[in-house]
Amino acid sequence: MKNTRRQFMRLLGITAPSLFMMQRLTAQIPDTIKSGIGPYPDSWLPDGIRSRFVENVNGLRIHLLEAGHEPGDRPVLVLLHGFPELAYSWRKIMLPLANSGYHVIAPDLRGYGRTTGWSSDYETDLTPFRMLNKVRDVMGLIYAYGYDRVDCVIGHDFGSPLAAWCAVTRPDVFRSVVLMSAPFTGTPSIPTNTIGNPRTAISEPNIYDELENLPRPRKHYQRYYQTRDANQNMWKAEQGLSNFIRAYYHYKSADWADNKPHPLAERSATEWAKMPTYYIMDLADGMAETVASVMPSTEVVAGNSWLTDSELSVYVNEFGRTGFQGGLNSYRMGTTGIGAAELQLYAGKTIDQPSLFISGASDWGTYQNPGALDRMQDTACTDMRGVHIVEGAGHWVQQEQAQITARLILEFLKQLY
Repeated sequence: MKNTRRQFMRLLGITAPSLFMMQRLTAQIPDTIKSGIGPYPDSWLPDGIRSRFVENVNGLRIHLLEAGHEPGDRPVLVLLHGFPELAYSWRKIMLPLANSGYHVIAPDLRGYGRTTGWSSDYETDLTPFRMLNKVRDVMGLIYAYGYDRVDCVIGHDFGSPLAAWCAVTRPDVFRSVVLMSAPFTGTPSIPTNTIGNPRTAISEPNIYDELENLPRPRKHYQRYYQTRDANQNMWKAEQGLSNFIRAYYHYKSADWADNKPHPLAERSATEWAKMPTYYIMDLADGMAETVASVMPSTEVVAGNSWLTDSELSVYVNEFGRTGFQGGLNSYRMGTTGIGAAELQLYAGKTIDQPSLFISGASDWGTYQNPGALDRMQDTACTDMRGVHIVEGAGHWVQQEQAQITARLILEFLKQLY
């Protein structure tokens, strides 16, 4: 009897965590799955790029675009998009990279597009959206292909810190990194020399309160993204989803003539308020109202070669089906403290692989975090091979100036391999 009881208790010890994990996974069961959803129609993509799925990757069914997938031993590039983007955002540089001999893989990230296995419920458990779990998503995708290394991981916007954390955590897998639009400022620190030297918290002014108290009351866009109303405000925008996305992309591009970014002196409300309202919003407005005031004219839209109406329709179709909450959940997760301790495991760790930074000359993303560009070059990345600020591009540099962006990446890679 004793042995049986001991065996039962041992079995319980094994199954209890498993049951706990099953409950966590159940909390992630997606409401975004549409039965029978397939790859993109061929008409959406240039010849040479295909849409496909990879099953059972860290609880996800990952949808991706790929080029250079012909049989053969090709080096691998992984492209990670930002918000509100998709794998489709890389369509203009995938073929130039593939034609230079690379297998180019661009997934819809957790929370986006035709990748499923995540929940779009505002009340969902946010832990699957933590940074290191998204690194695990990328690792699982690579391993599913049978690869044990990637020649370069390339990230834009929110994909930039994800690419950086891929490089930080697994330098043996990710051999180089290209960061775009969002500089990486380094790993979090752990308090040091605290034994016998207790430290009291220093009360600092709350910059978000200061923004609200400006003569023209303002709020930070990421704070807005954390609210329950943000998804509905954008998804069901009064001007319609197509006009919302068109205006949002226009406002952050070089096509909007008032995008004239420059370094900010400090992290303060008065300095932040110098940025356009897509970053420092008017307090009473949602993003739909914010961008409605800068909707481009019919003539400007007709002359846009980097986001035609047919290309815009892909974003409208995909976000029309899923909404924006999946992407917003990553912003929300960052303020919960979830995953902060595990990121501190890498305190003091730098990106020592060859790295490159690319951004548009009209992109405020380079400067929205004062000092970030310098910290990336001086401390976070020890082998930064170049910082390229591309004329004629705003935030969507790989779409607005695709040829230049592809050339800069290929020149960087040619130095290495």
